Amino acid sequence: MPLVKNQIIPLTIDALSSDGNGVGRFEDQAVFVPFAAVGDVLSVKVVKICKSYAFGIVESVLTPGAGRIPADCPIFGRCGGCCFRHLSYEAELAAKQGFVADALRRIGGLDVPVRDILPSPQTQRYRNKVQYPLFLAGDGSVQAGFYASRSHRPLPCGDCLLQPGPLNRIAATLCTLLTQYHISVYDEQAHRGLARHIYLRHAVTNGSVLVCLVCNGRSLPHAQDICAALVKAHPEVESVVLNVNTHKTNVITGKECITLYGPGVLHDTMRGVPVALGPLSFYQVNTEGANRLYGVAADFAAPGPKDTLLDLYCGAGTIGLSMAEHCGRLIGVEIVPEAVESARRNAAAMGVEHAEFFCADAGTAAQKLAADGLLPNIVVLDPPRKGCDEPTLKAVLAMAPQRIVMVSCNPATAARDLKYLSQHGYAVQAVQPVDMFPRTKHVETVVLLSRETNPLTVEVRMEVETGEVKEHPTYKRIQEYVQEKYGFKVHTAYIAEVKRMVGLDMHKAPNAVEQRKHEYHPCPPEKVEAIKDALRHFGLIAE
Repeated sequence: MPLVKNQIIPLTIDALSSDGNGVGRFEDQAVFVPFAAVGDVLSVKVVKICKSYAFGIVESVLTPGAGRIPADCPIFGRCGGCCFRHLSYEAELAAKQGFVADALRRIGGLDVPVRDILPSPQTQRYRNKVQYPLFLAGDGSVQAGFYASRSHRPLPCGDCLLQPGPLNRIAATLCTLLTQYHISVYDEQAHRGLARHIYLRHAVTNGSVLVCLVCNGRSLPHAQDICAALVKAHPEVESVVLNVNTHKTNVITGKECITLYGPGVLHDTMRGVPVALGPLSFYQVNTEGANRLYGVAADFAAPGPKDTLLDLYCGAGTIGLSMAEHCGRLIGVEIVPEAVESARRNAAAMGVEHAEFFCADAGTAAQKLAADGLLPNIVVLDPPRKGCDEPTLKAVLAMAPQRIVMVSCNPATAARDLKYLSQHGYAVQAVQPVDMFPRTKHVETVVLLSRETNPLTVEVRMEVETGEVKEHPTYKRIQEYVQEKYGFKVHTAYIAEVKRMVGLDMHKAPNAVEQRKHEYHPCPPEKVEAIKDALRHFGLIAE
């Protein structure tokens, strides 16, 4: 019997989707429910019906799942920020690991082991950046908050648990000062009013704060008095900047910044790289989590003194510069001019003289560098959520680096791009999810790929002593043999593991990672036996 809108149904939640919704089935139809937990038995109201699935909302929790906990935020479920405050952190991590594995399998067609997700060092108040929309309360005072989910309806929030307490208090003080000096608040419908957003950045290493007020104009009345009062109340405020955004848009910041107090930038350190941050600079919002993320990227890249490292989508150069002391040459590419200038300043501050940074689209720059004959040993890809475009991937393939390290904030586009690379001569060697955004649906993933010697043929070697020509199969040939005989896929990392297990020299495993830096799931016994059979078939081990 088909579902009907507003129907109340019982539903057991079997999984979480990558957008954070619970997923259950009612009469063979998938039903997606926000703020659900795996194992929940719910009473659900159907609110939208599509051809093959439906959406519902929780009417009541009949039996809570094992991972469900009481939410600790008074506006959880109404704010458009967190989606997992009703889950234990362990349940959240398990869900995010599942998001990565599912995307690789379903979108990428990749049967690869996924390492246990690395948790964030902090799950509360970890963000070093916050942007509050401003609005008028009923009494005419200026208030800061967030937008309700899927809307531009303002929602007051005095103490967001993702933001450090000092940032919430600075925002409250600034709202009081804007009210005191009668600063008008922007009305997005009428496109009138001055103050649009409060935008704060926090340096974890020294505690200093940059305050940016986004305005529908180039000046702020009583700016000196407001700055003086704000700094007196909060001495950690190092700079106050006015960002000009006079466009009728929901984009928060404009392109012009005017310094009202201090140097106009914030100084911080990320994995040994000194950074100077303005309002428009890209910077990972979880500083301690980013240190962990970039550490994984460095372990995977494993640069040596003779290596050339190409860092595409480099931002302010943090990833590449964190590896600069270990590589012979560093080239960074970024499309945002301010970020490129920051990268150059950061390199100069570190005394790094073998780094170059170019302002260009990643795809265009990669094509030009490939045409110029650049042959980097290592390419780092850290694209935006939309992933890499095909020209960028083709240019990377033309350079034929030994290793590619991808840092992705979107498992779906990462899986798509990894599929393309794996179809063109590269093998996924390691996948490491990293939680950078606790209590939200987002997850970062670091992936190591290595170049196959020739994925479609076999490697032929001349045995010096006998003059006999012998075939040494590539990983591709071993995978094809196992797939054809046993009906399942085996990952190249599993093949390398079994080769080590039987004592084969690693020159016969050109795609293997010599040392694993993190714990990883061992090859299942049935796949061990299948791979051993393939090695016997190709004459690499005795019958």
